[in-house]
Amino acid sequence: MSRIVVGLSGGVDSAVTAWLLRQQGHEVIGVFMKNWEADDDDPNCPARQDFLDVLAIGDTLGIEIELVNFSREYQERVFAYFLAEYRAGRTPNPDVLCNSEIKFKAFLEYALKLDADCLATGHYARLAGEPGTRRLLKAVDANKDQSYFLYRLSQAQIAHALFPLGELTKPQVRELARQAKLPVAEKRDSTGICFIGERPFRAFLQRYLSIQPGPMVTPEGRVVGEHQGLMYYTLGQRKGLGIGGLRESEEGAPWFVAGKDLAANRLIVVQGHDHPLLLTHTLTARDLAWIGPPPVPGGRYGAKTRYRQRDAACEVVHFDGEEIRLRFDEAQRAVTPGQSVVLYAGENCLGGGVIQ
Repeated sequence: MSRIVVGLSGGVDSAVTAWLLRQQGHEVIGVFMKNWEADDDDPNCPARQDFLDVLAIGDTLGIEIELVNFSREYQERVFAYFLAEYRAGRTPNPDVLCNSEIKFKAFLEYALKLDADCLATGHYARLAGEPGTRRLLKAVDANKDQSYFLYRLSQAQIAHALFPLGELTKPQVRELARQAKLPVAEKRDSTGICFIGERPFRAFLQRYLSIQPGPMVTPEGRVVGEHQGLMYYTLGQRKGLGIGGLRESEEGAPWFVAGKDLAANRLIVVQGHDHPLLLTHTLTARDLAWIGPPPVPGGRYGAKTRYRQRDAACEVVHFDGEEIRLRFDEAQRAVTPGQSVVLYAGENCLGGGVIQ
């Protein structure tokens, strides 16, 4: 029997994780992480209800529940980076940093102080191999695989990690929750960025970043509208541009964000889902992290430039330890600076970096 700390979020995935480990005879301690304090009384912030659900899960399973506050660490390690990236015109992925800096750093350190053998979470991913040479693998459920968000974990971090849901599908997890009569068996999955909740994204950013409206232009420089602030838009975006009724071609194709001119505060838009400016065969990434041996120049891999994207075949055309450049067999659409590119060798998640 092992002593295992389980990160309980109040959702069905982490609840079933705790139940499975209890069924296996382990000593389970449930811990609820509080990572955000600014909106305790905001109805859009579900943290209070989530904690009540965690307490109900603990009662059902007969396990101890603790609440630990990582708000300061989250502000310093995740949210500060989030704001800096938006100021720079990029689109960050805070969930990746939350895993590497909070869940499997600050939280893991806390779990080890409780003399835990492992830290378990409800992520859909798998681990293989022995500590020191462990491999991160895709989950059995391709629709729920979350290895993309875990690519920055080190060998020291995954040495103490457990992902009990990696061999299960989401429908199987729901069914187990019902069989175990868990109080969150029918609770809907949370979506979006954890600290924003269900509130409008633009309204949230306005609290922290100044708004600078500017022209919305075609690649030729023709003004076709006004943007509300470059930080609100991401490459490939169609909705929310406010120029849907404007037609510049006989086809009347929809408009998409194709680029940002930070110096002139201009948002560049094009017509057509597959406009050439939305497509690229190459990308460069930095701020690299590898779970095991890094890729080799000339090597061929699969890559994701966003979550739930199908692996895209590519070749490493440059790698010097600090920077990697990939060439894709087929043009990739809306490759977005600030997001992560993650490399795979079959089921094996190698690691990745931040798209430049």
